[in-house]
Amino acid sequence: MADAARDVLITGIGMVSCLGEGSAAHWQGLMDARPVIDANRFAPYVVHPLAPIDFDKQIPKKGDQRQMEAWQRIGTYAAGLALEHAAVKGNAELLARTDLIVAAGGGERDCSVDSTILTGFRSAKNRGAFLNERLMSDLRPTLFLAQLSNLLAGNISIVHGVTGSSRTFMGEEAAGVDAVRIAAARIQARQSDIALVGGAYNAERVDLVLLYETGGFALKTPFAPVFERGERGGGMALGSLGAFLVLEARDHADRRGARALGRLSHIFCERTRRRPGDVTAVLDQMWHRLGSSLVPERLGVVSGATGAEPATSEESAFLRRHAGLPVEATGTVIGHGLEGQFPMNLAVAILALHHGRLCAPMQRSEGNAGPNDKLAQIVVTAVGHWRGEGMALVEADH
Repeated sequence: MADAARDVLITGIGMVSCLGEGSAAHWQGLMDARPVIDANRFAPYVVHPLAPIDFDKQIPKKGDQRQMEAWQRIGTYAAGLALEHAAVKGNAELLARTDLIVAAGGGERDCSVDSTILTGFRSAKNRGAFLNERLMSDLRPTLFLAQLSNLLAGNISIVHGVTGSSRTFMGEEAAGVDAVRIAAARIQARQSDIALVGGAYNAERVDLVLLYETGGFALKTPFAPVFERGERGGGMALGSLGAFLVLEARDHADRRGARALGRLSHIFCERTRRRPGDVTAVLDQMWHRLGSSLVPERLGVVSGATGAEPATSEESAFLRRHAGLPVEATGTVIGHGLEGQFPMNLAVAILALHHGRLCAPMQRSEGNAGPNDKLAQIVVTAVGHWRGEGMALVEADH
């Protein structure tokens, strides 16, 4: 008979965003529920900028920092916080067995070079020759490498010594869901004992604002909470953030005396055609799969709603079917960080379980208001702005 699947525990979290770094800063910022936004630098578009971070604390070598793009520094820093929180950092023997799964985009562009090339391209007599010459002479030798999404994993390995197996997932929001799902599945199947998983995003890039504006997804001023943007067409307020989790098999955590912050009980990932009603229907299906696992009087929801339409309205319709539950949409306060959003929301769920309540839910349930009736389960949703849906159940581990 095959061995039974093992429990997957979360034993460390690392978080950086516009709210600062670490658990305390994020809990306080989410409790205050005052979004930190920049509506001027990319006007009329809104972004949530990264809080000031002393990268030296987790990336001590200046040479390492210089060769990283901003999104890599953000992710490497958050990964260090997670390893530190799980008491893994600096343990060479354990790090050598720690698997690494990263959700990442395609790197960053040199916008000044792009602008120069596009300007000259219009008047060039031989556009092909001009383009080849400029690409050969203007691009930094490291720029091509900076485009590789797996450089974040490489930098985490170099800086923190994580040298187990390594995987990188691309595909916007769905990449974050699948990164966590695969890490958990490997642990359950006894193919891994411990894994570092997460993602990072640098929203403060004019090329990204342009990219999402051309698709009709970028939020313009005035700012509004994610579920209140539909009346004027919706939109994402991109957020610079990084979030990593240490996932660990229960028996492995017990052997090294690690404390469980929570248990990742279920995780699903889907991809609908996005016809009208598809998002609501697939969320209903995933919720039904959770079935008897849910205890309504001790349950809350952390929503990864983007603000983009029509997906956000369809997620809102799903949430209204569970109107007795407290629901928190983190995108209102920290923005939307694409690949890193789902790991970040799992980390927020861990904070909510620790405190027994959500920070500032948009809906409140009388059954969850009392001090003796604390939240013990959090459902985390992920509905991509264009494709990809996911759901996870995180539970207190007593």
